[in-house]
Amino acid sequence: MAGRGLLRVACTLVRPASVRTYAKKPVVKSKGKGAVKEVLKGPELCRDPVILTTHAVGANIFKTGPDVKLKEDSEYPEWLFHLELGPPKKLEELSPETPQYWRLLRKMHIWRNNRLDKTKKL
Repeated sequence: MAGRGLLRVACTLVRPASVRTYAKKPVVKSKGKGAVKEVLKGPELCRDPVILTTHAVGANIFKTGPDVKLKEDSEYPEWLFHLELGPPKKLEELSPETPQYWRLLRKMHIWRNNRLDKTKKL
């Protein structure tokens, strides 16, 4: 019993007086007890079919101003129409001679190792 007491005293003497801690969380002041929280609204949806077919709705990066008008297909580069927009290909669908195959194989290996590391006990 006496040994434990001496150990506690020794530990308190060895510890530094100031201890590092995380920064304090900011205090949020409420407007009152019965105050109703303001509900955030999302962007307005455009349902006009003419505007949806002639403009790129939501592509404008500025806060104000009109949406970008779509041009004729001949004014866009040819590679734009050959992009794959579907789901990504599986490993079995790719050829081993392509860099995409090896990139996906490496990614799947990393995912597998990460899953195995989560299940390991300390």
